[in-house]
Amino acid sequence: MEAEIEANSTNRFKLWSELELQEFTDKFVIKSMESPEEGFSISRSDGTIDKLNGDDSSEVPPKVSTVYGVAGTIRLLAGTYILVITSRKEVGTYLGFPVFLVTSMKTLPCNETSRFLTNEEKKDEAYFMTLLKIVESTPGLYYSYGTDITLNLQRRSKLAKGWMSKPIWKQGDPRFVWNRNLLEDLIENKLDGFVIPLLQGSFQTGEMKLGKSPAVIKLFSRRCTRRLGTRMWRRGANLEGDTANFIETEQLLEFGDHISSFLQVRGSIPLLWEQIVDLSYKPRLNIINHEDTSKVVERHFNDLLKRYGGCIVVDLTNQQGDEGLLSKAYAEEMHKLPNVRYVSFDFHHSCGNGNFDNIELLYKEISEDFENQGYLILDPEGKILAEQKGIIRSNCIDCLDRTNVTQSYLAQKSLNSQLQTLGALSSGESLSMFIEDFELFKTLWVEHGDEISLEYSGTHALKRDLVRYGKQTMSGIIKDGMSAISRYFLNNFQDGLRQDASDLISGRYTVNRNGSSPFRPKGFEPISYLPVASALVIGGLTMTSITLNQAGRNAQHLLSSMVCAGLTAGLMALIKSNGRQICSRPRLCGLL
Repeated sequence: MEAEIEANSTNRFKLWSELELQEFTDKFVIKSMESPEEGFSISRSDGTIDKLNGDDSSEVPPKVSTVYGVAGTIRLLAGTYILVITSRKEVGTYLGFPVFLVTSMKTLPCNETSRFLTNEEKKDEAYFMTLLKIVESTPGLYYSYGTDITLNLQRRSKLAKGWMSKPIWKQGDPRFVWNRNLLEDLIENKLDGFVIPLLQGSFQTGEMKLGKSPAVIKLFSRRCTRRLGTRMWRRGANLEGDTANFIETEQLLEFGDHISSFLQVRGSIPLLWEQIVDLSYKPRLNIINHEDTSKVVERHFNDLLKRYGGCIVVDLTNQQGDEGLLSKAYAEEMHKLPNVRYVSFDFHHSCGNGNFDNIELLYKEISEDFENQGYLILDPEGKILAEQKGIIRSNCIDCLDRTNVTQSYLAQKSLNSQLQTLGALSSGESLSMFIEDFELFKTLWVEHGDEISLEYSGTHALKRDLVRYGKQTMSGIIKDGMSAISRYFLNNFQDGLRQDASDLISGRYTVNRNGSSPFRPKGFEPISYLPVASALVIGGLTMTSITLNQAGRNAQHLLSSMVCAGLTAGLMALIKSNGRQICSRPRLCGLL
């Protein structure tokens, strides 16, 4: 099959998979353990990179360790830092090539100028280092030493012969290279064997038995880096038409000597809008009026049409409240685009209260176009037998929970058709008839949803039970409640830092020592008073409780209770009115 042809090809580029990190007092040396003459050194004083020339000193390094890749370099105020992969986990194969998940990374300082920084610069550098610690624990980073994993199978199958002989960083789709901004120094120094493009997303794989017709199913999701960020601080689109939480999901099926692929995408509503955290559980949505809104929407969908062909937009947002206003504005813009079909389906209204089967109503509405779009099928030689001629673009508000439920449903419909076409199932059979295999399918999609959600919101996905059981269970409701509380805390008190880390690593913010500090206080900053205010509120509630317990004894205690309660309520109102300033906010870049 095509996977074996690619994996066994000798005319392909391969990255060095295990590296020796030598730590000298004046430099770091990184070399291939397979070919020790291949490597480079990076100065610990100024970050200068030099390729090894074979005449390097045989001096014994004080410390030696094994690393599994170089994620890249970044320049901060004190100088250069290099980010290395210190542990990995093999999670499966893609077209015959092993795929690895990054499980830990480490930042190595390559500078000695920190002692020359001013006090303000030292404070700024400490903040940047905090961001790099967040970067080190970035979830969902995948890579392969043997092939690019950013291109979907249909795009790969149309490339000219010999493309796999190019360095892997030249093979892929730059939209999905998470560390693209970090690779510039390695590329400039022609260290192609060390340039590892990392993809953020998800990867799941499992084997289905299907009676006596075994097949392998894989889910591969690729997160776009053009509007990278966190749930509340990256909403909607930027002026170029790039949307937040834009993800391409590919469901691969390997059966016999054939391989099939089905693509879907998700992404935030491509308007200019925001939802700024303010201590509310559900902050108000705000549509930003801008003269270029129509052009933004047009740019977004022109890009989709160019890449994927026809496009069906499935909008799962509520038709009431703030979501309804946003959905209405979206529909008005979509009606200006004759080449894109827009379908509004209020998921909560139609499928709420245990009525998940009503999602069939959505499928009936789009089924003809959905089936006409089809899916890719390759024969054992890699020739195209059938091609996917369009894409479903799904969205809710976060493009997480409702979107994942809907995409898994459509993926099941497509998988049934693929299995029947390839002969794994008869025309009267479906995946749901094979209980063990159906459970595997649903589990893969639940894990996929969790991983995508962790990257964007910081918690597991909600509505996991709808994917796994087709209904909500009591344990699922409790887990959803716990995840919702975690999201509230993260969104309000931690995501500002996470957003800054994303902006720094993606290159959206560039550190400039000659520029002004981005952390200088701009007037009154209530966030610095949050611990004191919180302590006062807790103290006020405690005093109110104590005095209430004693209120029955005399009128003085009752009056004290009323005063404490009033002061506490006033303080809480003051905190709430300054909610936007108190919450964790990104400090490096604006919303658009």
